[in-house]
Amino acid sequence: MIFSPQSKVWIYQSNRQFTATEANEIQQKLDVFTEQWTAHGHQLKAKALMPHNFFIVLIVDQGTAMATGCSIDSSVRVIKEIETTYNVDLFDRFNIAYKLEDQIHVVTKEDFETLVSIKKIGPDTIVFNNLVQTLEEFERKWEVPLANSWHNLVFAEQLNA
Repeated sequence: MIFSPQSKVWIYQSNRQFTATEANEIQQKLDVFTEQWTAHGHQLKAKALMPHNFFIVLIVDQGTAMATGCSIDSSVRVIKEIETTYNVDLFDRFNIAYKLEDQIHVVTKEDFETLVSIKKIGPDTIVFNNLVQTLEEFERKWEVPLANSWHNLVFAEQLNA
């Protein structure tokens, strides 16, 4: 299935990596959900991804049917069920994910700030920009060097210290 570059994207980041078994179970649950996901009776062209077993990415091609408040609420319910079932936090926007030596790490904003201050994380460190809105942005601007992300603005003082 081909999705428009302008497809809407929602990213939920886990506070820990899912095990292979958990990821399989969650992907199956998400596949069932996206296959029957509707908005005002119209089937949504949707899919779910689980990059790095740390993230849940929901994609809706709104050229077919638009996601609406009720349909978005139904997706949030599924994500909350996953949170409860697997004892993870998928809604804490103050957790920050970054990549060091091909390993994904998720830390609190405060811990990230400390890592920047002690130079363990620098401008070239890959961070995850979970604020992307479209599939095109997801593909081009999701995994980016800290210097090219919103993180650079928030942590500029520590980076330049």
